[in-house]
Amino acid sequence: MDEVNEEKTSGDFREMGQRLAQEVIAFLKKKMDKITRTGSLRNIKLSFVGHSIGNIIIRTALAEGIMEPYLRYLYTYISISGPHLGYLYSSNSLFNSGLWLLKKLKGTQCIHQLTFTDDPDLRNTFFYKLCKHKTLENFRNIVLLSSPQDGYVPYHSARIEFCPASATDHSKKGKVFLEMLNDCLDQIRAQSSEHRVFMRCDVNFDSSLHGRNLNTFIGRAAHIEFLESDIFARFIMWSFPELFR
Repeated sequence: MDEVNEEKTSGDFREMGQRLAQEVIAFLKKKMDKITRTGSLRNIKLSFVGHSIGNIIIRTALAEGIMEPYLRYLYTYISISGPHLGYLYSSNSLFNSGLWLLKKLKGTQCIHQLTFTDDPDLRNTFFYKLCKHKTLENFRNIVLLSSPQDGYVPYHSARIEFCPASATDHSKKGKVFLEMLNDCLDQIRAQSSEHRVFMRCDVNFDSSLHGRNLNTFIGRAAHIEFLESDIFARFIMWSFPELFR
């Protein structure tokens, strides 16, 4: 469990990623010291599970140069409602208004990065550059979990897939989105010497359990339900045990 970024998730994703990379390496070195005394390093499998912006912190950490020697151990990556393509074409107007207000009142850097306002040139923004890094290419297994009820993360962003709204957008924004999408998909489609598993999974929550309230209306209930319910996680582990061996 990542500890170094607790209470520190409002700053620059690059700083959060660097802290996570250092924490992961310290963890791995302890494991490796133990394994070298009892077995072989070939047994190491490094897997990640991220929720929401935690996925962006993970990918940013993997882009750090200090992680290069450990990329060969990457095994399973499970993304739970991760905004991999940022918030371009977010259709939740109420949530978008909240993000705009946060930027005005707090100037939170990660929100500027999520909404592509961290640089006037979209191709100089954090997310555009992150998609250029091959953060997904070395995983044996990639699982993207999303929910159409989740209003906090754009559906296409969580699934790393085409967004219909971008099809009619012939501006620079539309071109940048397609470039980011193709950069990510190229990593997923990359040739590998071993069999690769890639899945997109939808989770539909029973919204009647939450009643009619603001959390349900703005899509927060489903976003948080990913953390509070473990039924979907158990189903995946039972259905695909090879991902977790």
